[in-house]
Amino acid sequence: MQAQIKFTLCFAFVLLLASATAQTYTRVTNGISLNINGITTEITFFNNSIVHVKKYPVGTVAETKSFSVIGKPEKLAVAITEGKDALDIRSKNVKVVIDAKSGQLKFGNSTGAVFLEENSSSFSPVKDGNENTFKIKQSFHLEQDEAIYGFGQFQNERMNQRNQQLLLRQENMRIAVPFFQSVKNYGIFWDNASATIFNDVSNIASLQSEIGNCIDYYFIKAANADSIIAQYRLLTGEAPMFPKWVFGYWQSRERYTSQNELLDVVNRYRALKVPLDGIVQDWQYWGEDWADWNAVRFGNPRFPDPKKMIDSVHNLNAHIIISVWPSFGYKTKIYKELEEKNMLFNFKTWPEKDVKVYDAFNPAARDIYWSHMKNDIFSLGMDGWWLDATEPEKAGPDSLIDAQATYAGSFKKVGNAFPIASTGGVSDHQKQYTKDKRVFILTRSAFAGQQRYGTMTWSGDIQGRWDVLRAQIATGCNLSLSGIPYWNTDVGGFVTSPKYPLGIKDPAYQELYVRWFQFGTFCPMLRSHGTNTPREIYQLGNRGDWAFDAVEKYIHLRYQLLPYIYSNAWQVTSQHSTMMRALAMDFASDKKVWDIDNQYMFGKSLLVCPVTDSLYTSRAEGAAKTDFGKVKTTSVYLPSGGDWFDFWTGEKMKGGQQISKQTPIDVIPVFVKSGSILPVAASKQFALEHADTTLGIRVYGGTDGDFTLYEDEGDNYNYEKGVFATITFKWNNAKSRLEISDRKGEFPGMLQTRIFNIKLVGKDEGKVVKYDGKRVVVQF
Repeated sequence: MQAQIKFTLCFAFVLLLASATAQTYTRVTNGISLNINGITTEITFFNNSIVHVKKYPVGTVAETKSFSVIGKPEKLAVAITEGKDALDIRSKNVKVVIDAKSGQLKFGNSTGAVFLEENSSSFSPVKDGNENTFKIKQSFHLEQDEAIYGFGQFQNERMNQRNQQLLLRQENMRIAVPFFQSVKNYGIFWDNASATIFNDVSNIASLQSEIGNCIDYYFIKAANADSIIAQYRLLTGEAPMFPKWVFGYWQSRERYTSQNELLDVVNRYRALKVPLDGIVQDWQYWGEDWADWNAVRFGNPRFPDPKKMIDSVHNLNAHIIISVWPSFGYKTKIYKELEEKNMLFNFKTWPEKDVKVYDAFNPAARDIYWSHMKNDIFSLGMDGWWLDATEPEKAGPDSLIDAQATYAGSFKKVGNAFPIASTGGVSDHQKQYTKDKRVFILTRSAFAGQQRYGTMTWSGDIQGRWDVLRAQIATGCNLSLSGIPYWNTDVGGFVTSPKYPLGIKDPAYQELYVRWFQFGTFCPMLRSHGTNTPREIYQLGNRGDWAFDAVEKYIHLRYQLLPYIYSNAWQVTSQHSTMMRALAMDFASDKKVWDIDNQYMFGKSLLVCPVTDSLYTSRAEGAAKTDFGKVKTTSVYLPSGGDWFDFWTGEKMKGGQQISKQTPIDVIPVFVKSGSILPVAASKQFALEHADTTLGIRVYGGTDGDFTLYEDEGDNYNYEKGVFATITFKWNNAKSRLEISDRKGEFPGMLQTRIFNIKLVGKDEGKVVKYDGKRVVVQF
């Protein structure tokens, strides 16, 4: 007999309910526990909007450790109603109905609305080493036209994740976050760190995890996508502020081979007067002997004075982060220290040169990891970290990896949580060490809750192709809809395609690179990186060359939008908002946007439609040619519910229509939602070069709107103590009036007075306001 439990277990369980009615239950804090058909179900309310569900076979132990949930439940008064065929338990916002016969749950509200219904639950006995446990599965009914989003990062060019199977297992270019949300305004967080399969067939969607002593999930009900993510972050932690310089332009390469080469890049940007905020040092600064792999120290003779190098970067008003892996060569001090304490894994990793990964689940191992980072790198003045391969990278079969014991259990049981364990250890240690420098970690993988550790995820070692560029849009939006707000890509793709034999000198690749750069400008981080060919702006030629000019235009645009971007970052921290937004987040009532996978909102004001097709280059007999003789167009859908303004021209258009936008090589479609208030600064050479003494304020009328400008010192954690300032702009469309609020708060270096150049877009008139922190009303 197959050892499968689907409400009829092959064990002799004691049933607390002899009949098909749900009359016997036990009250627990904020909820109930009851047994039906041999399964214990615990239903507790975390708060009025979040329901925690745990299920396990009667008589078994359901001890769990969450790597994600850190929030504490509120104390609530929940109401319980018993019926003949069902029992329901209610909070203010959610009602859970338990079917007395099947034990299946139905989530709704007191008005009778139903948001989600369970289907079957199952527990298949398995061995995890010497431990008896289960393969667990929970199924749900989804409506036929219901769109869902999330699950982390998948390179599948799909915004809506319905009607497919997904393997949630960490891997380069794939990020497993077991959370999804629906256009019906609910979310499910599946609290399990083992490999999990999501499968959606015939409107039955299931989550099946390899290891679990219980089914453990959270149902979240809220008013919209933002509110769902806000509730999810109450469970798993808020996203802290990055330093302001993170949001400038970053240059990288695989790899800068010497101290002089790295400094030359920064110097050339400064000489060209092209803005730059950061540079990244990739691998082998430790040396080129594989036995010295990731020594977490400078050992390469081409980097003779790393402190001088870092100081020189700082003197050029730039910042630097450095690559650190979770694996080590056998000659390194950190390897020997970890090996002595039995804190290294034995599975194969990359590079396959007797390199081993550390047990990031072990607090003592995390201490050792940080001590080397602090003593040998951070002490030199390093600004942040590039924690590469945090899946971690694996080179052997899954069966050997899964059998690996960790401090927290088998790798099979906890493996998906490796990235949060590793990045969390670095983040916690750095913040304990100093509050003067905000944590900034660029990393390749993530897990639920990782947003609380100051991490910026990137999409992995992707190829430089047009279809891959297009895939990044839905990829980034779905990770954001998984509660991870900060994401970016290697502009141009990490590995260039063989289609571009001349690399950065190939006009066909230059077109791809320019379009990718334009997309990157409207991502949380703008960072150029890759192998095969260098990406620095001067590799594109000189001013006057089309590719150089297009890239420089968007670098300057990035800095002009910094007040908007940094204020949105504050909304991410203070209001649990999301910067990179699938259209369904803001226009869920327009079903046409549910499946759009090539457009998104950057913040709540800017609609972005990257150009993801080659328009101006062609190849004949291997030679790429350009043809700019005719301006091509790109199709854009403007969501219904309001008007839109062309960002470039100010032209006003009605929503709910498909349009064609002319897209010369230096233009991608960007539209501004009516009611938006957009701060636009003068460009600068680096993010903290100077305060914005004069700031443009663009008002896009048609409906009421508001925007809160956020400013602080740009680094350190004083903002957590209230050391920051905000100014709120409110537009009253009926009265054609803009109100600028009293400034709230203060911080060292804050401007006492400034000029606002206010423009009502679509009108000829503008207003100049000298602002001294007191309320001002501007009439148009």
